[in-house]
Amino acid sequence: MKSFTWSPRATTALRRGAAVTAALLVALSAAGVPATAAEGPSREEVYKQLGVAEQPVDYVILVDTSGSMEAKGRYDTVRSTLRTFLGGLNRSDHVALVTFDDRPEARYIGSAGDPAAIVARLPEKPDANGGTDIGAALDQALRELERDDAASVASVVMLTDGKHQPPSGTAYPTSSGPPWKALRKRADALAKRTELAGYALPLASGASGVDRLEDVVGNTVVLRPGSIQDLGRYLQRAGDSTRARSAAKLLADDKGKGVTASWKPAAVPDVTDGSATASVTFRSATAHVPLTVSDTRVSAAGAPLDVSGVPRRLTLKPGESRTYSVRLEGKPGGGGPFRHTEEASAALRVSGQVSSPWQKALAPDVDLKVPAVVGITGGPLNVRAEVGSALLLPGILLALVAALVLGALRWRSVNRPALTGVLTAVPVFATAIPERIPLTGRRVTFHPHGGGHGTVHGRRRRTAQGPRVDLMIRYVPDGATGRPDRVVCAPGARAVVGGLSFTHRLDSPTAGPGIADVRPEGPR
Repeated sequence: MKSFTWSPRATTALRRGAAVTAALLVALSAAGVPATAAEGPSREEVYKQLGVAEQPVDYVILVDTSGSMEAKGRYDTVRSTLRTFLGGLNRSDHVALVTFDDRPEARYIGSAGDPAAIVARLPEKPDANGGTDIGAALDQALRELERDDAASVASVVMLTDGKHQPPSGTAYPTSSGPPWKALRKRADALAKRTELAGYALPLASGASGVDRLEDVVGNTVVLRPGSIQDLGRYLQRAGDSTRARSAAKLLADDKGKGVTASWKPAAVPDVTDGSATASVTFRSATAHVPLTVSDTRVSAAGAPLDVSGVPRRLTLKPGESRTYSVRLEGKPGGGGPFRHTEEASAALRVSGQVSSPWQKALAPDVDLKVPAVVGITGGPLNVRAEVGSALLLPGILLALVAALVLGALRWRSVNRPALTGVLTAVPVFATAIPERIPLTGRRVTFHPHGGGHGTVHGRRRRTAQGPRVDLMIRYVPDGATGRPDRVVCAPGARAVVGGLSFTHRLDSPTAGPGIADVRPEGPR
C-alpha cells in the first residue's frame, strides 16, 4: 500500500487553520457567548421575555355540527385536533367553545387550562338532520366578545364544511341583507377597542360558509387546508398568529422608537493641553424592546475635535440610559498669535446602525419599525482653550519699551549733548564787560543783567571734519513779544541774537566781573 505524505505547504496551512479555529473557540468561550448568539433569540424566547403568556386572549371557537360533518371523519378529526390546539393555549386565555347547526349552543365558556375537559363538552357526533346557521353562530360569538371583561386581543375561529343553510324562522334567512350589516357594524365597533381577527377553516371544497366570517369580521384570514388531516397545522397557524397579535399589542407603544444620544451636562471642558474629557449618554426610548447600536462612531461638528471612548457595539435594555466618558482631542482654531481664550460649540454626531435582536424573530408579523440611526437630543457642548503665545505680547511690549528707551537716548545724545565751556554775552553796541555763562549739564537757562532771558542747549552734528556740538541759543529781551529768537553758535564761535553778542569759549577763564544769572536744567 502506498503511503501518503503531506507537503510542507499543506502542513503549514493546516496548522494555521487549526490555530485560527482554536483562537475563535477560546474567544467565544471567554466572552461567554454561544456560537449561535449572533442569530438572536427565538420567537418563543421573545414571547417569554415579553410576557405574552401572561396576556389573556379571547378565543371563540365555532364548530360546525351539521350532518355533513359526519362525512370522511371530519368531526372526529376536529375533536382530536382541537384538543391539541387548546393544549397550546395559556391558562389565562378565555375560551368559548360554540357548536352550531340549526342553532348555536355554547358548550364551554371559561379558562383554557384543561383541554381534555373542554373537548369533552362537544357532542359525540353531529346532528344528522341539522342545518348550518352561520349567522346565528356569529351573533353568539360577538355577544361573547362584547362582555365587559373581554380581553384586548380576540380571535374567532370557525370550522365548517358547508355553506349558510339556516332553518326556517332564523334571523338570517339569506347570506346577505340588513341582519348581516348589523353584525358587521357590531364587529367594527368591537375592533375599535380590541385586536379582533377571524380565522376561517373550510373543511370541504365548496364550503362557502367561511366567506360569511369575512363579511362580518374585516380582519379575517381564510386558511385552506388541503385535506382534513391538515387541520392541526392550520389551527396552529391561527394560534401563532393570535400570539403575534398579542405581542404586537404589547409592543404598540415601542413601534418607531429607538436610541438617542446627547452630551451629558457638565463643566465646560478645557482643551488647552490638547485633550479633555466629557460624557455622552445613550438612551433607549422603548419600554419592552432591547436595542443595539453597531459600528458606533462619535464625532463633533463645529469644533476640530476627535472623540473616542464609546464602544463600537452597545446594547441597551428597554428604557436604559448609559453614559460613557469620552476623550476630546484637539483644540479650537484661534485667530491671531496673541494669547487669548477661544471658545467653540461642538455639536454631537453619532453614526451607527440601530437594530433590535427581536426584529428577526418577530418578522413579518410584528414590524417594530426601529429607526436605523441614533437621534441627537440636547444642545452642543461648549469647549474652550487658551491659544496663541503667552510670551508674544510681553515680548512685543518689552521690545517697544526698549525701542523707546533707545530712541530717547539717541534723541538726547543728538539733541541734548552735555555742554562744556563758557558762553559770554555782551550788548552789541555797548562797551561793557561781557557776562559769563558757565555751560554745564544739557540745558542752561540764563538771565543777563541787562534784562531778558534765554536758554542754551546743544545739538550734535556730523560735519566733514567730524562730529561737533553746536550751541542752540534762544534769547528774548525784556518787553519783546512772540516767539524767542534763536541762533546757532558753532564751538568757539560768535553769534548775535536779540541785541546780545554771544561768544563760546571752550576753556573756562575767569574773565570779567559779571556773571549772568545761570540755572542749569536737567535733560530735556
